[in-house]
Amino acid sequence: MARAESNEFLTGTKALDFNLLNTVDDSFVSLNEAKGEKGTVIMFICNHCPFVIHVNEELVKLANEYQQKGINFIAISSNDVDNYPQDSPELMKQLAEKENYPFPYLYDKTQEVAKAYNAACTPDFYIFEADLKSVYHGQLDDSRPGNGKPITGKDMRLALDNLLENKPVLESQKPSMGCGIKWK
Repeated sequence: MARAESNEFLTGTKALDFNLLNTVDDSFVSLNEAKGEKGTVIMFICNHCPFVIHVNEELVKLANEYQQKGINFIAISSNDVDNYPQDSPELMKQLAEKENYPFPYLYDKTQEVAKAYNAACTPDFYIFEADLKSVYHGQLDDSRPGNGKPITGKDMRLALDNLLENKPVLESQKPSMGCGIKWK
C-alpha cells in the first residue's frame, strides 16, 4: 500500500469534459450531462484501495446529502485493469451496487481523464462550482486507515458548504492521500 498525495490543481481551473462508460448501467456519461446545478464533485477512486474502502460509506452519505442541494457527484476509476483486475468494469459495477453508490462510477480505460486532471491517488477529490471552475482539490478529512481518527468528511463538507453559501474558497486545502493510481 504505497502512499501518494494528490498533485496540484489550481483553484479556478476549468473542468475538462469527458465521455466515459458508466459501469453501473453500461451507458456513456459526459461531464456536461452529469454536472450539478450548483456544483460538481469529481472523485478518482477504485475498488481495491484501502484508503477508498475506508471512506466509501462517507462518500455515499456526502453524495446523498449534497445531491439534494444541487451538487452532483461523479466517481472515476482510471487504474490499469490488466495488472489490477479487481478494478475491472464488471467488479466496479458490483461494488457500486453493493455500496449503493448514488452517483455514476465511470471507467477511464485510456487513463486520459486522470492525466488531464493531474490525478495522482485514490481517493483524489475535486470540487467545481456551477460553471465548472475548481474551488477545492484536497482531502475528505484527516482520517486514514489505522490512524484512529473518525471519518467525518469535514474538509469536503466545509468546501461544499462554502460553495453553496457563496463564501470564499478555502485557503487551506490539504492534499488527499491514498494509493497511487495504477498507470499502464
